[in-house]
Amino acid sequence: MQSRHLTIMAYMILFIAPAFFTTNVIFGRKLLGVEPFTLAFLRWGITSLILLTFCRHQWSEMMRVFQNTKLQSFICGFLAFWVCGGMVYVALHYTSATNGILIYTTPPILILAIEAIWRSRAISMREIIGISISLLGAFIIISKGSFTNILNLQFNTGDLIFVAAAISWAIYSVLLKSERYSTLGTLPLLTMLSICGTILLAPFALYETVFNNGFPDMQAEWVLISGIILISSIAAFLTFQYGIKMLGASIAGIFMYLLAPWGLLFAWFFLDETMENYHAIATVLILSGIIIATLPLKLFRRNKMT
Repeated sequence: MQSRHLTIMAYMILFIAPAFFTTNVIFGRKLLGVEPFTLAFLRWGITSLILLTFCRHQWSEMMRVFQNTKLQSFICGFLAFWVCGGMVYVALHYTSATNGILIYTTPPILILAIEAIWRSRAISMREIIGISISLLGAFIIISKGSFTNILNLQFNTGDLIFVAAAISWAIYSVLLKSERYSTLGTLPLLTMLSICGTILLAPFALYETVFNNGFPDMQAEWVLISGIILISSIAAFLTFQYGIKMLGASIAGIFMYLLAPWGLLFAWFFLDETMENYHAIATVLILSGIIIATLPLKLFRRNKMT
């Protein structure tokens, strides 16, 4: 039986895990001097090499699965590492980390909507209400809470890219549920797909290096890049996976509701960004919608039975 101390530790680790995930946007905003696709290439290229050492015993199975899923794996690499990698860093040149973080919290409800359309999954009234509330919050962010901006179709390019990234991440998450990936554990699967993403990022990073001279050459930049690799990528992944292993996916998923609070705190503390009134309204709407749509009610039923 799992000891009480290990359970408490798992909860503490899961409390910190969302903070690790949100640091990617903070680091990205700090690294505007590095070309976006170069930054994404360095992040996932180096991370892939590190991850390969962790799953070296699964290399043969990874190759077998890749041979049967080449197109799907590169599509996943494009969605999760090209769009949600390079394009996210492009977006941070145009919008604030605060906006990006809030928009980027919407994939849980987008996944529900995509599965309902794509896989004809039954969707409950509770989920419809939650999706609608969250999307209203995201729309407030994009329009900056201004009805005039809506009428004039005046939207920030960076915000729209973050919307595309959130949709891409949701599609990627749905594709991950494919039976063709069922023989791979989470770590080797992430490794395989991150390698695909790195390959897709490589020509764009090469172009930026040759023509834009955007390759990092300062020690401070490499310190921040190390942070993206060690904290935003490896630490974020390992802590979340540890939480799933110890407490289960349902409980671990609840802790991801903390992405927005952690992200807003970091944007204020490290980037001196201010929170406008429309940010507060959107935060309440987005988080409320996600909780309504995705909170597993069976957890409460289980507690009542014990």
